[in-house]
Amino acid sequence: MKEDDISKNSPIFDETQPHQIDAPTFKGTGIEMKAPFVNRYGVVIGDSLYNSADSPLNNWSDEIDPSIMSGDEWIHPTNDIGWNTDENHEMLHQKRAENGILHHDTHDVSYMKD
Repeated sequence: MKEDDISKNSPIFDETQPHQIDAPTFKGTGIEMKAPFVNRYGVVIGDSLYNSADSPLNNWSDEIDPSIMSGDEWIHPTNDIGWNTDENHEMLHQKRAENGILHHDTHDVSYMKD
């Protein structure tokens, strides 16, 4: 897959990934969302499709060593299921606070305040 095709299919919109119900917003955190990438096995990481034709999961056999699917090249820095945890949401909330941005996930604290 070409790099242009990967960026066109990126799930990133306005510093979040709206297709994931619990995906956090990175807006105001100083963390730059990263585009999907292709690892050395030809598998697209971070496109949220989880179905690359070259993935070992789609080409499984007794000769495949499962350990090849470990390591950083299989983890996307900003499109990983781990970001959907309460602990990581809290960390992002803290980063926004450190940057002077008050944000509440479920309530508009500025509504009717001006």
